[in-house]
Amino acid sequence: MTEQNSSDPVLTLEGVQLQLSSDAGPVSILRGIDLQVATGETVGVIGPSGSGKTSLLMVVAGLEKTTAGRITAAGTEISGMDEDSLARFRRDHIGIVFQNFHLVPTMSALENVALPLEFSGCDNAFARAEVELEAVGLGHRLAHYPGQLSGGEQQRVALARAFVTGPKILLADEPTGSLDQATGDAIIDLLFQLHERLGTTLILVTHAQELAARCTRIVRLADGRIVGAEGSPDDE
Repeated sequence: MTEQNSSDPVLTLEGVQLQLSSDAGPVSILRGIDLQVATGETVGVIGPSGSGKTSLLMVVAGLEKTTAGRITAAGTEISGMDEDSLARFRRDHIGIVFQNFHLVPTMSALENVALPLEFSGCDNAFARAEVELEAVGLGHRLAHYPGQLSGGEQQRVALARAFVTGPKILLADEPTGSLDQATGDAIIDLLFQLHERLGTTLILVTHAQELAARCTRIVRLADGRIVGAEGSPDDE
């Protein structure tokens, strides 16, 4: 694995394409994405439904294999990695927060947050998980299962799990999409607080222009292409 210079972009996409099969034939999802993201930057990704926003996060995370192009993340080219290598890369460098939480229902909040640390062989996984849950205001809910938690509390657990490994890149896919306005606002505030505390690069997919405006840069997608990468979403 190549060491990354602190002045290098933490993420580079060059000519990235994603094509998926369907009953009607191949469908082009991403059509030549070129993008650089600096270490510690916050990037809001906006665009209409079907524009490729979630697919962009999936290829960065290595959860979808690109059809063409090159992705370099945290100093490592991931485009040609096999599944096992990609899983290790995600474990060590990437945090992901989904709209629907993706918690393990049979595990407590503490066990859910400790899980990625246990996968990496961390000796003090549960102690670190407890610290991170306290950081998101859930120190009193350690033993509760997802079904015993509100939607906002489940997303706080998901945030703690995403940040507990100290990822270089945090990918957030509509993290407030399943929450009411007040709860969603609190989650976004917490997301940015955690980003600032750890210096994690944040890529936030959202349909809400006011959320994207909180980022240092906005990337607009349409029909699988970047159609704008600077300025305010109000310019749309």
